[in-house]
Amino acid sequence: MVQRIALAPQGPEFSRFVMGYWRLMEWQFSPQQLASFIESHLDLGVTTVDHADIYGGYQCEATFGEALKLAPHLRSRMEIVSKCGIATTAKPEHVIGHYITDRDHIIRSAEQSLMNLATDYLDLLLIHRPDPLMDADEVAEAFLTLHQSGKVRHFGVSNFTPAQFSLLQSRLPFTLATNQVEISPVHQPLLLDGTLDQLQQLRIRPMAWSCLGGGRLFNDPECQTLRDVLATVAQELNAETIEQVVYAWVMRLPSQPLPIIGSGKIERVRSALGAEALQMTRQQWFRIRKAALGFDVP
Repeated sequence: MVQRIALAPQGPEFSRFVMGYWRLMEWQFSPQQLASFIESHLDLGVTTVDHADIYGGYQCEATFGEALKLAPHLRSRMEIVSKCGIATTAKPEHVIGHYITDRDHIIRSAEQSLMNLATDYLDLLLIHRPDPLMDADEVAEAFLTLHQSGKVRHFGVSNFTPAQFSLLQSRLPFTLATNQVEISPVHQPLLLDGTLDQLQQLRIRPMAWSCLGGGRLFNDPECQTLRDVLATVAQELNAETIEQVVYAWVMRLPSQPLPIIGSGKIERVRSALGAEALQMTRQQWFRIRKAALGFDVP
C-alpha cells in the first residue's frame, strides 16, 4: 500500500503519490469509466487528486464531479486539491490570458470548484502561479474567509519563488501546506535556486508536477543519453521501467516531494508506485543528473 505523508507540520496527510487530472479531457472516459478509474487508484492507495479550475478549458473539475455523483461514497476516501489564479482565453470574457488573485476571485473560484467537483469542501487550495499584481493581504483575506466557512481546509501555492512564498506566509496565521513545483531530470533549476531548500527548512513537502518532462523523456531526441542512463540504472535497481527510476530520482530529494502521476492508464499508475521501493544511491542520482544536464558537477 502507498505510504502516507504529512504535507506540512500543520498540514494534511496525503498519499505519497498524487493522481493528476490535468489531462482528464484527453482520456475520453465516460462518467462510469472515470468513476471506475478513480476507485481503482484509491484501491491502490493513491488517495490524493490534483485539479485546477482551468484544466481542460475549465472542464476537468466538472467532469470529475459527474463521476463522483455516480459514486459519492468515494469522496470520503480521497483528498481533493485544486488551484485558482489563472484566467485563460477559454472563457470569452478573457480577451487575454492573465493572472487574477484578488480576494473576490479566489473565493468565487473556490466556490465554483466545490460545485464542479460535487463536494462541500476542498482539502487544499493553491494559488496556481505567481501574480505580479498579487496583494498578499487580499489573498490572505480570501484564504481566511474560505477557511472560516469550512469550504477549504488547507492552503498553499504553486510555482512560487521562496520570496513570494515568504511574502504570502507572512500574512497568514496558519502554515502554507505546500508549493507545487516542476521537478524532473529535464527541469532542474529548483534544485539549487533555494525553492526546495526553503521547503526543507520549513519541513513542508513540495508536490512535483511534470516529473516525466511532459513526455520529453520519451519523445525528445535530445534526451537519448538520459534515456540510456535511466535504462542502465533501472537494470541496476531491478526497476520495471525508466518511469519508476525517474519518480525514485524525484523522491530521493531531501525535501521529499510528492510526485503527481498524469496518466489515465491504471497499469501505468500501478507501475509508478513501484518507485517507492527503489533505493537509489547518491552516485546513481548524480549520473542521472549529469545525463540530463550534459555536464558534471563543478
